[in-house]
Amino acid sequence: MSGHSSGTGSVDKIDSEKAALAIGALPLADFDDPNINKEEALTGILEDDSPYPEVRSAVSNTDDMSIPVSTLRSWVMGFFWVIIVPGMNQFFYFRYPSVNITGMVAQLLSFPMGRLWAAVVPNISIFGVRLNPGPFTIKEHVLVTIMATVGWQSAYATDIVAVQRVFYGQTFNFSYQWMLVMSTQLIGFSLGGIMRRFLVLPPSMIWPTNLVTCALFNTLHAQSYAGIGNRGGISRERFFVYVFSAGCAWYFIPGYLFQALSYFTWVCWIAPDNVVVNQLFGYESGLGMSLITFDWAQITYVVNPLATPWWSEANVLVGFVFFFWILTPVLYYTNTWYSKFLPIMSRTSYDNTGAAYDVTAILGTDGTLNATAYEAYSPLFLSTTFAVSYGLSFASITATITHAILFFRKQIWAQSRRSIDEQPDIHARLMARYRQVPEWWYLIIFVIMFVFGIIVIEVWPTQFPVWGFVLALIIAFLYIIPIGMIQAITNQQVGLNVITELVVGYAIPGRPLAMMLFKTWGYITMAQALQFAQDFKLGHYMKIPPRTMFFAQVSAAAIAGTVQLGVQAWMFTNIVDMCSTKQPDGFICPNTQVFGTASIIWGVIGPQRQFSSGQMYGGLLWFFLIGVLCPLGAWIISIKWPNSIIRYINFPVIFTGTSYIPPATAVNYVPWAIVGFIFQYVIRRRHFSWWTKYNYVLAAALDSGLAVSIILIFFCLQYPQNGTIGANNVAKWWGNNVFLNTADGKAMSYYTINGTFGPSTW
Repeated sequence: MSGHSSGTGSVDKIDSEKAALAIGALPLADFDDPNINKEEALTGILEDDSPYPEVRSAVSNTDDMSIPVSTLRSWVMGFFWVIIVPGMNQFFYFRYPSVNITGMVAQLLSFPMGRLWAAVVPNISIFGVRLNPGPFTIKEHVLVTIMATVGWQSAYATDIVAVQRVFYGQTFNFSYQWMLVMSTQLIGFSLGGIMRRFLVLPPSMIWPTNLVTCALFNTLHAQSYAGIGNRGGISRERFFVYVFSAGCAWYFIPGYLFQALSYFTWVCWIAPDNVVVNQLFGYESGLGMSLITFDWAQITYVVNPLATPWWSEANVLVGFVFFFWILTPVLYYTNTWYSKFLPIMSRTSYDNTGAAYDVTAILGTDGTLNATAYEAYSPLFLSTTFAVSYGLSFASITATITHAILFFRKQIWAQSRRSIDEQPDIHARLMARYRQVPEWWYLIIFVIMFVFGIIVIEVWPTQFPVWGFVLALIIAFLYIIPIGMIQAITNQQVGLNVITELVVGYAIPGRPLAMMLFKTWGYITMAQALQFAQDFKLGHYMKIPPRTMFFAQVSAAAIAGTVQLGVQAWMFTNIVDMCSTKQPDGFICPNTQVFGTASIIWGVIGPQRQFSSGQMYGGLLWFFLIGVLCPLGAWIISIKWPNSIIRYINFPVIFTGTSYIPPATAVNYVPWAIVGFIFQYVIRRRHFSWWTKYNYVLAAALDSGLAVSIILIFFCLQYPQNGTIGANNVAKWWGNNVFLNTADGKAMSYYTINGTFGPSTW
């Protein structure tokens, strides 16, 4: 008996030595990956699974190539959702209060819809195509969901069309609008496809948000696989139903009946008129030191904390505490930028009387700046947090490039020469069995959409030079890999919106339409490329044939953009007083107003009057240098002490993690980090088997319950009777007003303004 056990021990020893050698030999990542843990990776490799326990827990390490995916059912359902979801979201995009039907709602609703099709539709063939190919499969479900999510958000370029109409009285015809939307959406798709080898195929590119989606697919279809572990207890399916039902029911309380639980600023309720207390502890216009909320919508506003690695959340928290709890109060209470005359946190830009800046007062008849009117009116003032968030945007832009050059250069070089079947990953090996999409397919789409862009610029009076279009695409192209790698590892995306506004404001001053076009081709091309890359990774995890994915994404993007433009054109033609603040049905176009105001601030007033040397916010340009130096310092320290805490410090994430402020406030960051710490650090370390089995299912259930509840509240209680349901009872009671009747809720400033404030000349 003892001989047998010693033999087993020696075999185990040989196995572990082999695995250790395998880990050393396998290029899991050609950079120091904070997500990798040697012991956890060892477990995965011995089981022929992913080296990342997060991926093992949510994604199966097997594939059945015979499962139907490209069926008549999946295409009909996919096109149904591609029309319904973008169309409805575009309709409500212009309304306040609004509702968003997310891809997760389509994912949930398409499941019973597919099951119903399998049960009801007769099993006959028409022209050799089977109407009912049998049970609704998980791969069909994934394809339908990917098509629904391609265009669920309003296409950014539709805002250009709306702003032209509302702010500048320009209505170009449908061909202009369609080519503009297609170009901005599909150039991103083509670049995302070309960048797959860097952002999708390597196992280290986890894309954490996808893991929640994968866990939901596997739970709905009752899939069983090794990565779940062998923990007992209730099944994942039952756990999902319990949490989904509870989450859906609970949101009615903080979302409608008792909104003070959402904005739980209990300190402000004790001292409602103390301005300093409200500025420090408030959630509406304060710095959010109250710490607590009972509303999952607030916690998950930025990104789901159960899907984001704890070290990444810790970086965001460090950035938030330093810049918004230490630096912002110092700047505010020393009256830097005349800040004491304004609320400490606000998304509005102000004039020198403390009122919202009236951009129409400085516009000439031709939509350009009237310098005399500007000098007679007022300079533009920003709240302290708004100004700091601009500085952080500047820092994140230079930090991203510096970080990529120092930390990712080996990985980028290695991936540029590595094919799919050379990837050290079970999922890439399984996907290598399918026919791949040739890169020239993506290049053809890029060329066609590039030509669309040129036509849009040249045929219509856009005042936008072709070199500006090319420069915008170069900026997007330059940043796709660095930003994509950071997002795939940390779940945080660096935005290019501010830097594109800054560049075009200096390069093509005084042309608001040119500014909007440059910003969209620069920023949205990158954002769309990463959205498509994330979808590619979802297809990679769920083993969807790449060519099927290609046609699904291209057709869905084209149809979604066309539907959104059609809905928008119908609304502007048929809804009276569209985008007027007095529109009786709530179609006041809040997003269009924000976008239009930005076009005037950056395109008409221009950054040279805000950020140039000697101007009020000129000091913020130092953040560009800070963004270069911080990753450089981290890199030098990591060479000297490679296994210290420095490997977890990621300056692009520190700078960009808080980029949702404004409109996000502290309520969206502090409770988010607390929840992340509990689940992604404490439970993951102490109750790993529970975390493996339930964590991503919990994330999916809470998100789905919330999404369904928001839609139910909106269509049952807020939309009917023009929002008058409960106006005289529910809306008026203490629990829905206590947080508004405070200095925080009223966004009060430290100083009271008598007349005007600020500099005497500008």
